[in-house]
Amino acid sequence: FPHLKKFKTSAESSDTIEYKIGEIFSELKNRIQNGYNLRGVINLIDELRFRTHKEKHEMSHLYESKIQNMGNAGRNGGEYYTVRPLIRTIIKVVDPKIGETMYDGAGGSMGFLCEGFVYLLHSKGKVENLTTKDIEILQKKTFYGKEKKGLAYIIGIMNMIFHGIEAPNIIHTNTLAENISDIQEKDRHDIVVANPPFGGKERAEVQQNFPIKTGETAYLFLQHFIKILKAGGRAGIVIKNTFLSNTDNASVALRKQLLESCNLHTVLDLPGGVFTGAGVKTVVLFFEKGKPTRKVWYYQLSLDRNLGKTNPLNESDLAEFVELQKLALSGAEGTVESKNSWSVKVKDIDQNTFDLSVKNPNKKEVVRLRSPHQILEEIKALDEESTEILKGIAELI
Repeated sequence: FPHLKKFKTSAESSDTIEYKIGEIFSELKNRIQNGYNLRGVINLIDELRFRTHKEKHEMSHLYESKIQNMGNAGRNGGEYYTVRPLIRTIIKVVDPKIGETMYDGAGGSMGFLCEGFVYLLHSKGKVENLTTKDIEILQKKTFYGKEKKGLAYIIGIMNMIFHGIEAPNIIHTNTLAENISDIQEKDRHDIVVANPPFGGKERAEVQQNFPIKTGETAYLFLQHFIKILKAGGRAGIVIKNTFLSNTDNASVALRKQLLESCNLHTVLDLPGGVFTGAGVKTVVLFFEKGKPTRKVWYYQLSLDRNLGKTNPLNESDLAEFVELQKLALSGAEGTVESKNSWSVKVKDIDQNTFDLSVKNPNKKEVVRLRSPHQILEEIKALDEESTEILKGIAELI
């Protein structure tokens, strides 16, 4: 589509919707070979309306459902889609304000930034209560993101446009290719929210950009996020739960750095099945940069059902966490512990490994003890099985 591609060069500036449309069509390749089919698609699109706020909202909803289907397809679908109830919960906890900047360096479909926009649109009650200056700040000076992969980059920009951000500040680049020692104060942000890729591996030359060398993509992203936060900045990062307990040098060094340079005030432990097809258990790390951690508050999300494609996580599942987390941070008496929540003082953890494993002290494991009679019966059955195996071997000899 050469005409639409030209918008990138003819637009007045890079913060216009014309420029972003040109950028999208610079990345896209037309896969519809038949001209009649293409004409039919254009005719159908031409009938769609995008004028009113309601129509745009409906379109964004439809687009999100298509992205969700990509996520539910499994395998690498998670790079496009993080479940929205989880994103909305993370946004509630970091609680952005108009005038602060929000950043996701592993953007994917930009779900965190889209939900951040929706949250701030309603931060003064109704959208109508926002001033013209508020709207301009939200449109141009609030949301920043980066994405490495071409398809995810296009999906992310389109998603933000459909949500109402006309000229998203999204860059198509490998975030990890940037040396974090080059990050200056002007590059830093008030809020960082992200779900970096699980289990990715980075080459040695990329690892050179980081003080703690590791091939684990998520660990490099975490170093980047800590560095790019302003002093006093707040973060909510999804990461594999093995980060809390791995004993390799990089994991230990990174936990030490996180605890010493940031206040890791909350760890949300998620059940398996939150991410369809990913096959990993995850936690969300909530921290504030600039002061060391004294105490970590844990919440273990325990549900009475198995999560999956047909039974996904919903916001009501996380309602108790949001309520208790706010009370725990306020220091209200008697709010720290429940059957799903507890706190750990940093001085009480192992100072060599900095192990932060999720160990709920309020859940007693029920050990079923067998009677002596049952044990003897099992020994007898195993002996009989061994005798049969030895008899078979003897016959072969």
